[in-house]
Formats: sequence, C-alpha cells, structure tokens
Amino acid sequence: MPDSGLVARLRDRMPFLRWSFLRFAAGVRHVERTGQVGDGREIALRDHVLAHAMAGDPASVLATIDGFARNRSILMNVGDEKGTILDAAIGRAAPKLLLELGAYCGYSAVRTGRLLPEGARLVSVEANAANAEIARAVIAHAGLSNRITVVVGMIGDGGQTVRTLSEEHGFTAGALDFVFIDHMKTAYLSDLRTILATGWLHPDSVVVADNVKVPGAPDYLRYMRENEGTTWRTVEHSTHLEYQSLLKDLVLESTYIG
Repeated sequence: MPDSGLVARLRDRMPFLRWSFLRFAAGVRHVERTGQVGDGREIALRDHVLAHAMAGDPASVLATIDGFARNRSILMNVGDEKGTILDAAIGRAAPKLLLELGAYCGYSAVRTGRLLPEGARLVSVEANAANAEIARAVIAHAGLSNRITVVVGMIGDGGQTVRTLSEEHGFTAGALDFVFIDHMKTAYLSDLRTILATGWLHPDSVVVADNVKVPGAPDYLRYMRENEGTTWRTVEHSTHLEYQSLLKDLVLESTYIG
C-alpha cells in the first residue's frame, strides 16, 4: 500500500500529474470566457460543502474546500498558503468596508468574513452569475451572509457596477478600507484605476492582489513598482500557486499613500 504522506507530497510537488490540473489547463480559454473550468467542479464543490462542512462554522467550510481542492479538483481559490497572507493583511488594516473583485465559489469571502468585527462589511463582485449563486450558498452555509454581499457585475462594465456599489452599498468618497483583487488578471490595473477615479480609497487603504506572477498581471506589477513610495507602499510576498508547492507565485500587498 503506498504511503499516503508520500502520495500527498508528490501531488503537491507535481501538480501536472493530477487529472484535475490537466483538465483545468485544457479549459483555460473556457475559464477566461466564462469564469468556470467547464467540467462542473464549481457545482460539485458547492454540493460537497453543503454535504460535508459544518453549518455556521467558517473554519469547517474553509477546511472542506481546501480538502476538495487538494484531493478532488483544483480550484481557483486563493488557497490555504496564500490565504494566510490575506488574513494577516486584513488583521493589519482592521477594515470596516471591503471590496473583493472575483468571488468565484466564495472561499476568499468566507476567509475574509470570518475575521471581520461587528459592523464591518465585505462586498464581493463576481462577473459570472452562476459563480455568484455558488458563492452565496457557500457563504450562507458558513453563517456569514450578514457580513458579505455578492454582487453580479464587473468594475469595467461602463459604470453600472460602480453605480450599484455607490448607490446601494455605501461606497462613497474615502469609505473603502480594503480591496482584494483575484479576478481576470488583465483587468487588475484598469479596475484599480477605476477605483482610484471614484475616490473611494483613503490614505492607508490596502489593496491585496493575488496571482501577480502566475498566471500573472505584469502591467499591475510594473505600475506598483513604478509608483513605490509616491502613490503606494507595496510588500511583495513570494509564495506558491494555490494547492501545490512547485510553481512560485506573488501576492502584492499595497498601501495607498494618496
């Protein structure tokens, strides 16, 4: 019988040998077009969480998703390793109003929501309506619907989502404390510029961006490096792509100077 620890280490070191990784790689264009891999893993994840995670327990929901991603189908979540970077950034910022770009299946929203004090709110913007419904179900199962709202839309949709956030969710000048960016990589910089133009940020607002190295957001990385010490102060966290230990990734934690 193979050693289970050895199997797990090989799986983490060689993600390319996993069928779900290969299926994900083959579906990259589908992911870019729709926000889902195309093999039903997102619905399967929701059903798995509802069946196996303890209701009202965010830690159980996160552990169940992590287990699903490691042992069944790789997911586009920030994951457990990079999730600790997000946790620490939230702890330092102590935010009251937060914006997430890219809900996917709700993992990072649950991870964030469990850390928020009474009265703090997270609004997660998700372009794919089916993903938004999955995220809402996962968030509700974690008992965090009172802290987290999922809005279907995109910051770059010509102003509709920006108006929704302003008119319905309290996004006013200087009100936004924290942004987590984890959606379409080519939209990172343009969406950040739109957020800056709204005036929602204030000095010491924090923006955390995932997957800056893999799949990569080179224009966003270049922008932060060029504006270091003038508009932003950035810490570059070297880490790994979610749910494996072979591919390196980069998470940027940027504090707005103003």
